[in-house]
Amino acid sequence: MPEPKDIILDVRDLKVTFDTPDGSVEAVKGIDLHVRAGETLAVVGESGSGKSQTMMGIMGLLAANGRVTGRAAYRGQDLIGLPVKALNAVRGAKITMIFQEPMSSLDPLYTIGRQISEPIVHHRGGSFRQARTRVLELLELVGIPDPRRRIDSYPHELSGGQRQRAMIAMALANDPDILIADEPTTALDVTIQAQILDLLRSLQTRFGMAVVLITHDLGVVRHVADRVVVMRRGEVVEQGLTTDIFERPQADYTKMLLDAEPRGEKPPVPTSAPILLDGQRVSVDYATGGGLFSKRSGTFRAVDKVSIRLQEGQTIGVVGESGSGKSTLGRALLQLVPASGVIHFDGQDISGFDRRAMRPLRREMQLVFQDPFGSLSPRQTVGEIITEGLYVHEPELSRADRDKRAIEALKEVGLDPQARNRYPHEFSGGQRQRIAIARAMILKPRLVILDEPTSALDRSVQGQVIDLLRSLQDAHGLSYVFISHDLAVIKAMADYVIVMKDGEIVEEGETETLFAAPRQAYTQTLLSAAYTAV
Repeated sequence: MPEPKDIILDVRDLKVTFDTPDGSVEAVKGIDLHVRAGETLAVVGESGSGKSQTMMGIMGLLAANGRVTGRAAYRGQDLIGLPVKALNAVRGAKITMIFQEPMSSLDPLYTIGRQISEPIVHHRGGSFRQARTRVLELLELVGIPDPRRRIDSYPHELSGGQRQRAMIAMALANDPDILIADEPTTALDVTIQAQILDLLRSLQTRFGMAVVLITHDLGVVRHVADRVVVMRRGEVVEQGLTTDIFERPQADYTKMLLDAEPRGEKPPVPTSAPILLDGQRVSVDYATGGGLFSKRSGTFRAVDKVSIRLQEGQTIGVVGESGSGKSTLGRALLQLVPASGVIHFDGQDISGFDRRAMRPLRREMQLVFQDPFGSLSPRQTVGEIITEGLYVHEPELSRADRDKRAIEALKEVGLDPQARNRYPHEFSGGQRQRIAIARAMILKPRLVILDEPTSALDRSVQGQVIDLLRSLQDAHGLSYVFISHDLAVIKAMADYVIVMKDGEIVEEGETETLFAAPRQAYTQTLLSAAYTAV
């Protein structure tokens, strides 16, 4: 049956299969979808739903052990099984793709200008020198400041937002029909995220291209998509107009995704609650220099005279963009980086404590990181990871006692105790974060610094981790410093909020008051830029 004239990409019975040592794994199980000219189609679902593999299969970009079958017709031409030369005439020209993390997609050995020139030279011919004029036009189009200077910059010399803009410039080089954006804003701060989404919308209007947005952020989808395809475990469970999906979802899975947005609020602790952590005029300076043979040196102030007072049972949310100093502040409070100022923990002045002096306090002051996979040793079992701290802080425990404690810790974070005999790579992102939390909780701490603990997780998994952290706080009277750029999560978790910019506090107050009536322009910008329901 011929498709309507405005359908430019028609996908029928698409299957993606990977050959593994344990047999074939079907990542995409015969799905149908289509893309109309000029529209924004959002493909949503949790990690492992098959949304990215669907587009990689269409583009012929699967890993070596991947196979794709079915039909993906671009303006009537089936891309599946197309010879590489013919496929290359389409991808990079008519259909282009940008990825979640531009730093891993850009070659660190080549300048931004050279990399943006490549698709121009490949598809249009000519030299890299001749393509330079077009590259300058593209850099200006995507809003990179001072394009004549930045064209010769390397990826590491650009900010995260600028790198993503460079990727968009590369994707637009040949005026594509379809732009596939795979989680293009997940790794960005809320204000940069808003800028990138606004940029994509304006470029879409200017060039009349279709955008396929792959994401798990339903807040973004609600604001930018015309239609939505919901995927789960390699299948399409629901698709339709964005308004219909959000207002009248039919599939239980879609309803679950919509309900996974962080909800609830934490009431303030009584004013009489004891002070557990008190930092006054905390500052952190880093030495800067031009390299081994440079005579120029100086200092960069990452945290500038910040004061913070945390009560027992309280959660203070620390928000701000990348480079605001929020993570550095968390490490300074734990004496993990050299800092000036005065820090008291449970009434004891720990300012300037060295590693040896801090060791007895470490069990009461724990840290949970953003990326649990990077912070968990791949060579240790989960049981060994969780109990590692017990060797230092409770060396008298027997092996059986440590194993018992590991079982208790895993149960408390909602994991099967048998997990202690497995390795981190065998678990999902949410499960690995539960393991990281168990490692901290096994020592029965009083203070936990949580540094972006949910930003790498799907919304539904975020909700589970938030519920877990709340229950642990209630059960053990924990105090949290919760560092995040996700305002929806902060609103659900914290009873007090500190807003940081350029190493300083620009505003602070009780969560409900700050979100309802922010006083400072910067805070207002953060809140207005948030696409999630805060």
